[in-house]
Amino acid sequence: MFVDRREFLATALAASIPTFGLELGRSHAEEIQTGKLSIAPFQFDATPPIGHSCCGGWIPNISVVDDTLEALGFVILGAGQPLVVCAIDWTGLLNSSHLQFRQALAEGAGTTADRVAVHCVHQHNAPMACSDAEKLVAAQGDLPHILDLEFFARLRERGRTAVAAAIAKARPLTHIATGQARVDRVASNRRVSRDEQGRIKSMRGSACKDPALIALPEGTIDPFLKTIAWYSGETQVVACHYYATHPMSYYGDGRATSDFAGLARKQRQAEDPGCLHVYFTGCAGNVSAGKYNDGSKEARPLLTQRVYEGIVASEKELQPRPLTHVAWRTQELLPVARKTFDASQIEQALADRSQPVVNRNRPAYTLAWIRRVEARLPILVSSLLLNDQAALLHLPAECFIEYQLRAQSLAPQRFVATAAYGDGGPWYIPVKEEYPNGGYEVGVAFCEPEVDDQLTTAMQGLLASS
Repeated sequence: MFVDRREFLATALAASIPTFGLELGRSHAEEIQTGKLSIAPFQFDATPPIGHSCCGGWIPNISVVDDTLEALGFVILGAGQPLVVCAIDWTGLLNSSHLQFRQALAEGAGTTADRVAVHCVHQHNAPMACSDAEKLVAAQGDLPHILDLEFFARLRERGRTAVAAAIAKARPLTHIATGQARVDRVASNRRVSRDEQGRIKSMRGSACKDPALIALPEGTIDPFLKTIAWYSGETQVVACHYYATHPMSYYGDGRATSDFAGLARKQRQAEDPGCLHVYFTGCAGNVSAGKYNDGSKEARPLLTQRVYEGIVASEKELQPRPLTHVAWRTQELLPVARKTFDASQIEQALADRSQPVVNRNRPAYTLAWIRRVEARLPILVSSLLLNDQAALLHLPAECFIEYQLRAQSLAPQRFVATAAYGDGGPWYIPVKEEYPNGGYEVGVAFCEPEVDDQLTTAMQGLLASS
């Protein structure tokens, strides 16, 4: 379903995307002493139509909208070509769909796709967009769609229009501030039940009712919710909030919702309508609320309140400082697909009509990744460095929490806020030490363990001091 590399590059160049995909491993760093900066917040509705699939098509389709799904972000002007950062209340944007979404926002901003970072919050009662997998599924003739391509095209146009309209109302950008606070009883590691050899015995998922699993320690998490705020003079214009946990209380009931992470953001937004509040999910591939969430309807408002309280507490630390220096950095990487993958067997599984839907459409995502790797179409990761003070780090897929903690150790002099769930093509990205230990996350990781070294090297370059 992917075009070959030469055709892709020709298309990219025709679309004025000069730095994406020219050479594997290519990095780009742009250091700018800022002059007159401005910032343009934007938001638009990303709620899919009734009947749209959720989470890749293996849970019930949307039948009710409990609260809207949104795309929110900002454009920075005056630091070279415009820079765009966006979060969307979707499960995932994968492969070509991630690039297409970035292209649309880039066109609205008058910039290039390599200067756009888009991240999903990863709620599950929401779309998981992979146009490449959708084409594979549609070719079977009997499988339900996983993505409404016409709706996705309309959404991209909506985003393009919203960004262009926001730029017309851009405000001077003068200061930034950072703050963090512990979040009480939300995040817990999913991979805490192990045998004597360290192998995973059972997983503490997004919700858990097993008393033995609940009793186990939180495990490795990042307990802090981090906030980076942007100011025009004394006025706070945008506040970006970062926290690492799977953001689901309960799902699979056909009710579209931004769930507890999105609801906490919306609660803060309602109190502070003059500032756009944006929420990013960090490296939560092995982190969920399972220790503190039994999956009941009563749990959702409790988790919402705890995240909201973390947002408010983090904002109490904000002390604006002049923004004088900006650096935008990118790095391309193309991990190797799992050597155990057999494309012909995966194609057979996709076509096996005796199997349930989940056993057929999941292979479409695997096959889409294999074909992307064969076409040598890289993932783009990026960072936005602000003074010597802070860094926004943009990572792909479902990275394990260890990458987020590692990023902070790589730049201890900076306040590092990490957003994962960018390009979701690789699915889960465990650290290499966890591959031998098995478990669900390793079982649905599309890359070889060498991805750890590749991603760590990329992070070193993205966060290095000037």
